[in-house]
Amino acid sequence: MKVTVIGGGSTYTPELINGFIEKIGSFPLDELWLMDIDPERLKVVGEFVQRILHAKNDPFKVILSSDQREAIRGASYVITQLRVGKMQARREDEYLGKRHGLIGQETTGIGGMAKALRTIPVVLNIAKDIAEVAPQALLINFTNPSGLITEALFRYAPEVQKVGVCNAAINFKMEVLKEWERISGESYTLQQTFLDTLGLNHLSWHRGFKVGGKDIWPQIIQNYLQKPKTEFKSDDLVWNSKLIQSLNMIPNYYLEYYYQTDQKLAAQDQWPPSRAEEVLAVEKELLDEYADPNNSSIPKNIMLRGGAYYSTLATKVVNSHYQNLGEIHEVNVPHRGAVRGYPNEWVLEMPCKIDRSGIHPLPAEPLPAACYGLLAAVKAYEELTVEAAVHGNYDAAYQALLVHPLGPSADKIEEVLDDLLLTNKDFLQRFNK
Repeated sequence: MKVTVIGGGSTYTPELINGFIEKIGSFPLDELWLMDIDPERLKVVGEFVQRILHAKNDPFKVILSSDQREAIRGASYVITQLRVGKMQARREDEYLGKRHGLIGQETTGIGGMAKALRTIPVVLNIAKDIAEVAPQALLINFTNPSGLITEALFRYAPEVQKVGVCNAAINFKMEVLKEWERISGESYTLQQTFLDTLGLNHLSWHRGFKVGGKDIWPQIIQNYLQKPKTEFKSDDLVWNSKLIQSLNMIPNYYLEYYYQTDQKLAAQDQWPPSRAEEVLAVEKELLDEYADPNNSSIPKNIMLRGGAYYSTLATKVVNSHYQNLGEIHEVNVPHRGAVRGYPNEWVLEMPCKIDRSGIHPLPAEPLPAACYGLLAAVKAYEELTVEAAVHGNYDAAYQALLVHPLGPSADKIEEVLDDLLLTNKDFLQRFNK
């Protein structure tokens, strides 16, 4: 079997390889193709991966390629984890937001929009190659903003099987499992859990949790509310207790950009370093370690890069699909009527059963009005951003910023959008005002 990773020069790749190594014996991988347009990074990461595998007696072959079409040809699974414009473009997105007093984060607000506009045409081109040279392949998209990219794929690449993945939900599950083991003394595997979550990627609400079929959500909520703030690490998000009590939910941590916007803008005012600048420093260290010809072990500081448990989720999705396991994972697909009253074509992040026949959303109750209003506004922004990216449509981009809850005021939209297009002129040449 052949699996292809587009963006194989990413510092995430060794963790992904580790995920496939853990599946040896159940997942018959023969060739893993790593494709990247950056030959230097591909060489460093690729050769490091080959050393990791050699230390494990070479359970499968790794092939490095800069030819996207050939890398995809005949693949059973294609994983996208690319960054158009590299980390420097992310830095520009962040400071674009800062210049205009807006959120510049890479998936949220103006920063997320800039990344989506650059990325959607590239991912749709990958889908075109899949349709032509690997029509049976399943595309697993990890590229951010994952939900928005997946929305574009379902609208403009209907012939390709696809699913969007993100590590946020599995991270939450792992945290709850650890906490439950601490307070109850009981131990469960990840596969024995069920997380009731619903929303958009990076805009979702966790509202239930079961272990071994037992509902433990009331205890999890109570424990969260009683936990002293002094027990949290400095980078942990502590939600207002009234918010948790009122909703009986724990929001995805990215909702802090909407619920605590002033705090996030104040944090931006303290840059540098921005998150991109921090990651650039981490990646330099990682690539230096990867380049060491005597190193065949994944560095412990890889988790500083972000994306923890991404490899766990990606390989579980692939394995459940291939083995027809019917496992339940939180992924991004159109709900197709699973949520009463929502437009059927909306791509949502929700629990889905995954087997050989595809990705099947599980029936879910709609969100309360306090959550739905925000979700609907951001979904409108996503739909307009897809149209803007695909067609180079300035008015669609303008309207996307008009409807976005974190967008500029109407009298500033044109100024912000023109700045976005100028900043990204090398990637967004199709736009005509």
